[in-house]
Amino acid sequence: MLEVAGRTALIYVLMLVMIRVLGKRTIGNLSAFDMLITLMIRNLTRDAIYGDAPLKMAVVAVVSLSALHYAQSWLAYLVPRIGRFLEGMPTTIVKQGRVVQGGLRRERMSEQEVLAELRLSGVEDLREVKQAQVESDGQVSVIREEWAEPLRRGDVRPVEVSTTETPSDR
Repeated sequence: MLEVAGRTALIYVLMLVMIRVLGKRTIGNLSAFDMLITLMIRNLTRDAIYGDAPLKMAVVAVVSLSALHYAQSWLAYLVPRIGRFLEGMPTTIVKQGRVVQGGLRRERMSEQEVLAELRLSGVEDLREVKQAQVESDGQVSVIREEWAEPLRRGDVRPVEVSTTETPSDR
């Protein structure tokens, strides 16, 4: 049991270091590659913790996968065309208050799913949407028409109160 505890502690520290090296995106919304790396590392670490794989081999595999992922993210950053291929491009699903059927087909979404995503963003009427798209991490982002944006404090001018006293105020 102490061996499993020691392996677990070592893998825990290794994973903390790898997450710090790979950056915030790794723990944020996962892209397809982030999910793949996460699942692969999960299996490697599980095997290492329970002794099904030699600890050294698991550490080398985790560090290698992390390095590949790190290199892929830099490559995607440095060469945008490769980034678009590896990470995908956003897909427009609503434009100017109308559902884009091609976008729905590409993302295999129904209109009911689109309306549900819009409701989660606080949109009640499709006409309020200037553009909605499925981002490369699978999240739906919504840009509202200007007239449909909720009011903010800066949008309202304060009412000026007259400081001059009138005869009826006395």
